[in-house]
Order: sequence, then C-alpha cells, then structure tokens
Amino acid sequence: MTSTTPSALDARRMRLWLLICAGMVFIMVVLGGATRLTESGLSMVEWQPLTLLPPLNDGEWAAEFENYMQYPEFQKVNSWMTVDDFKDIYWLEYTHRLWGRIIGFAFALPFLWFVVTGRARGKFAWTLGGLLVLGGAQGVLGWFMVASGLVDRPDVSQYRLAAHLALAFVVYGLLIWVALGVKASDEPDEPEPEPVTARLALGAALTVLLVVVSGAFVAGLNAGLIYNTFPLMDGQIIPDGLYDMAPWYLNWFENIMTVQFNHRILGMTLVALIGATWWRISRSKASARIKTLANGFITMAFVQAGLGIATLLLVVPLWLALLHQTGALILFTLGVTIARLVHPSAKRPNAATSTSAFEAA
Repeated sequence: MTSTTPSALDARRMRLWLLICAGMVFIMVVLGGATRLTESGLSMVEWQPLTLLPPLNDGEWAAEFENYMQYPEFQKVNSWMTVDDFKDIYWLEYTHRLWGRIIGFAFALPFLWFVVTGRARGKFAWTLGGLLVLGGAQGVLGWFMVASGLVDRPDVSQYRLAAHLALAFVVYGLLIWVALGVKASDEPDEPEPEPVTARLALGAALTVLLVVVSGAFVAGLNAGLIYNTFPLMDGQIIPDGLYDMAPWYLNWFENIMTVQFNHRILGMTLVALIGATWWRISRSKASARIKTLANGFITMAFVQAGLGIATLLLVVPLWLALLHQTGALILFTLGVTIARLVHPSAKRPNAATSTSAFEAA
C-alpha cells in the first residue's frame, strides 16, 4: 500500500489538521498572556459563549462600559477610564475569547467528518472526542478564572490562573502527541528507543509543564515585581521567610517569596534535566531528526532561562514577559515532540495492515 491509498492520505490529513489546531492553541496561549499582562482580562464581565459579535454602535458600547463600571476593576483601579479607554482593553479580551471559539469550530467540524465517514473510529475516535471535551472544559475554566476577579478584588485567583494555563498546555501537548502518532503507511519507524532515554525525555517535557504552572503562581501573585536580583534573592542564596506561613503548604501557593524561589529552583532543575536528556540522545542511536530536536531543546532551555532572568531583573516589562511565556511554549513543544518520537509507542503498527490508519496511531 502506497502513500496515495486512502488510509495514507487520511493519515496525512488528520496529522495536518491536529497540528494546525495545535498552532491555533499556541496563538491562543500567547493571546492569553498578552491579555493578562495588559490587565485586559476582566473587561468582559459576562460569559456568553454563543455570542460572537462585539458592540457595533455607540449605544452598545455605552451599555458594555456601564456593565464594566459595576465591577471592582473599574471601581478600584480604572475609575479614570472613558469609553474609548475601555475599548482598548476590551478588544484584546474579545479577540482572545473569539479565537477560542474559532479553535472549537476548527477542531469539531473535521472531527465530526472523520468520525461520520468512518475514517476515525474505535479508540482513536474516543481519543479525539476526549480532546474536544478538554477544549470545552478549557473555555469553562477560563470563565471560572475571570469570575474570581469580579467579586471583591480586581485580580483573578492564582489557583484558577494556574489551572487555566496548565490545561491549555495539556491540550496543546496532547494535540502534538496525538498528531505525531498518526502515521502514513510509507513512513519509516524511528529506531527502537532506549527505555532510559524515553523516560528522561518524557520527564523533561512534564517538568516544563511543572515550571509553567509554578510560573502561573508567580504571575498570579505578581511575585516577579519584587526580589529583582539574581542569583541572590533578598541578598541571600536561601532567603529568610520562605516558610513563614501556616499551614506550611500554603507557602507554595500564597507566600510570594516562596513562590518566586520555587520557580527559580524548578527552572534551574529543568535546565539540568534537559541537559541530561540532550546528552543521552546525542550518544544514542536516535535518528538525525531527533538529535537535531535535542540540540534545539537544550539551546532553547538556556534561552528561556535567560529570558526569565532578564524579565526578573528588568521588573517584568510587558514585551519581555510575553517573550518568556512564548519561550515556555516553544520549549514545551520541543519537549513533547522529542518525548513522542522516542516513546516506545513511536514504533507503531503499519497503517497498511490495520483496518484504519487512525486505529494504527
């Protein structure tokens, strides 16, 4: 069976579709970061998932602004705003929400077509359905996060922010993982992976996610605005006050000093783990493609660490903070891709001997 047979063609279509959706999620996460950094996220005080159009005339804008004026962000922070000032923050949040709806359509419609025509079935169809549910849950979680900033204080909960960002990265990573598992019949397998290499690569990818979550707590507490020195923190390697809160576990999530300190330690640990992964892959029988990706992974680890340190030292300028979040996405992309390609399941059954190219994935 050649690559021109339906199963091979469908496999390529499926993989392209999933990777396009992953690219759209990438943009969504960057938009979300810009929304947070510009403090635009609380400008839309209602969740209307079936509404696509923004205010279209002066009367509608006035009504939208009047709604915004009833909530803490206007009353405590932005009471100086006019309707025109309000539009500046509204448009970014509106674009963020609209892009999420577009992603939903971009995933759901091809998914239904693949399933209805029988091109995706069985376990693989359930996997795709699970991704669709996770995408919907992300929308609900996003509103749950925003709602936390509409009650008493004009800041979203750092817990909900971390959950929202973590789920976005999970959905993004799963889209890449599943896409790379869809293989046409004429594509060669990667060399048999070594178990240690596979575990290291997967551990590195998951640690990137852990560092991202810790970064969300830093962002949610505005912890990057203090202790703006490196490597010392408050003039010490291990500063006093790390575990002043009781009960002790709250320090990980609510003590600004501890949250920033943990993010530093996790970041340095990640660089070391990525270095070990790169060293292992560079000396393995992995393909040239995987070794090139590993070189990019270790290079990006140092770039991302540099972006993080610069963001801290310069007291979180918007453009640099956004670059740092984008760098985390790139690093996660490389980690997930390498982990998928060296994972034992990367040596998949050939689509030519399967009832469906997608069941083989």
